[in-house]
Amino acid sequence: MPEATPPIRDDYPHLRAIPTRWYDNDIYGHVNNVQYYAFFDTVINAWLIEEGGLDIHGGETIGLCAESHCRFLAPVAFPESVEAGLRVGHLGNSSVRYEIGLFGQGGVPLAEGYFVHVFVDRAGRKPAAIPDQVRESLRRLEVNPA
Repeated sequence: MPEATPPIRDDYPHLRAIPTRWYDNDIYGHVNNVQYYAFFDTVINAWLIEEGGLDIHGGETIGLCAESHCRFLAPVAFPESVEAGLRVGHLGNSSVRYEIGLFGQGGVPLAEGYFVHVFVDRAGRKPAAIPDQVRESLRRLEVNPA
């Protein structure tokens, strides 16, 4: 199987710096793999709140993770910062597939992955349309709009 091309920072319309914490390092001296998923969560939810106006505390619609994947490319360690790139690969009626690239100093690719949110009504947890303001913000991140 041919090796996939590593991600490039310029392929992501949104970038967010995320500092690592002392706590993130594991006994092997690098950021533990589970923290990469936390970086994914951070860049996605910060976008939804800041750009999409998602009300995570009282809104009628919330996003739940239905699927996620991460391909690790290089280690990072505290006190380095991670730059998380975000784009939307697919935007449906009630779901969205985010594509994330993580980069270290000098744009070195650390990881790439995806994260699928299904939007549901908070009370019944049934699929719900992505709120209009959130949808508009996600359209700005689409790489292959339909």
